[in-house]
Amino acid sequence: QVQLVESGGGVVPPGESLRLSCAVSGFSLDYTLDRFAFGWMREGPGLEREGVSCISTIDEDTRYRTSVKGRFTISYDGAKRMLYLQMNNLKPEDTATYYCVAIKISGPWNCGPGDPHYWGQGTQVTVPS
Repeated sequence: QVQLVESGGGVVPPGESLRLSCAVSGFSLDYTLDRFAFGWMREGPGLEREGVSCISTIDEDTRYRTSVKGRFTISYDGAKRMLYLQMNNLKPEDTATYYCVAIKISGPWNCGPGDPHYWGQGTQVTVPS
């Protein structure tokens, strides 16, 4: 039911920045129904899928994997139903297909590759070495 459409990928030189966007639709505003965290997963060439960052729509709690802390910032604009990932100081190891995701949450929650209930189509980010 939740629809996720990400965009903003491209080829970026090391050290530069890029912002990914994700348009979110199809989820209820009724708090008695499912609540979500939204986030980003990625899969690099020859690498396992991994969680990058997530944000809860309940309390705006955020999660970041260690390798992107201090470089990436996740945000969610509820009025526009838009999720963003600001990526600064990009490195070659950030090269991956990035997926916007939605995770059903209730109480404690995780931001790992096995947690999303809905996935976007993916957008490619390439940082040449």
